[in-house]
Amino acid sequence: MKLTSKIFNSHPKTDGDFFLGIKKILGFKPKNIEIYKKAFLHRSVNKKDSEGNPMNYERLEFLGDSMLGTIISKHLYNEVPEGDEGYLTKMRSKVVSRKHLNELGKDLNLLRFVESRIPKSHFGENIHGNVFEALVGAIYLDRGYQYCEKFINERVIEPYVDIEQLEGKVISYKSLVIEWCQKQKKSFNYNVYEDTGNDELKHFAVKLTIGDRIMAKARATSKKKAEEKASKRAYFALQNKIENQ
Repeated sequence: MKLTSKIFNSHPKTDGDFFLGIKKILGFKPKNIEIYKKAFLHRSVNKKDSEGNPMNYERLEFLGDSMLGTIISKHLYNEVPEGDEGYLTKMRSKVVSRKHLNELGKDLNLLRFVESRIPKSHFGENIHGNVFEALVGAIYLDRGYQYCEKFINERVIEPYVDIEQLEGKVISYKSLVIEWCQKQKKSFNYNVYEDTGNDELKHFAVKLTIGDRIMAKARATSKKKAEEKASKRAYFALQNKIENQ
């Protein structure tokens, strides 16, 4: 496919519209709107600053990921005084999982602000979570830690962080199945191969064998997804044994 110079600019029509849109999401007034513009700038636009450094959301995404982890960690530390390091780490992973961050980005409809040379239909799911993290990074640079914490409390912790629900939330069925197999000293094997089906997108199929028994089969658009899908099916087939180990 030949790359054209067309910009797929999803920003509102004017800077004023963009400012108001961001202000509504944040719940407070941005000081430097240019930082927020960078939070939605895809690398395909190929913009550079005055010193020749690339301008896109990826560095802000890195910063936002760190801020999310810090603020969620502080909340869990305060809310669960009896939780040890392993428990707190597992709970934080559930809050900031890629799937959950993607859901947050979708809920706020952040994709409407993204400027790119790639049509929206060509983006993967993770774009939603990526720009959410970039937005958090922008808030920290623009207004500091307190405003960043305020945003995360209102948009992430209050509506989504329920300790009891999180305790029962599974983030990786593959990890649970492997852990069970290791404790039970059972051999396991994920036999993954390219699917030769007629789908438009390439698929992978997997057979999960535990001991000498094929426990589950699945197919998906990546090896990782196919393994997780098969693991979920095996988990429910073995649920009583796993939960009572």
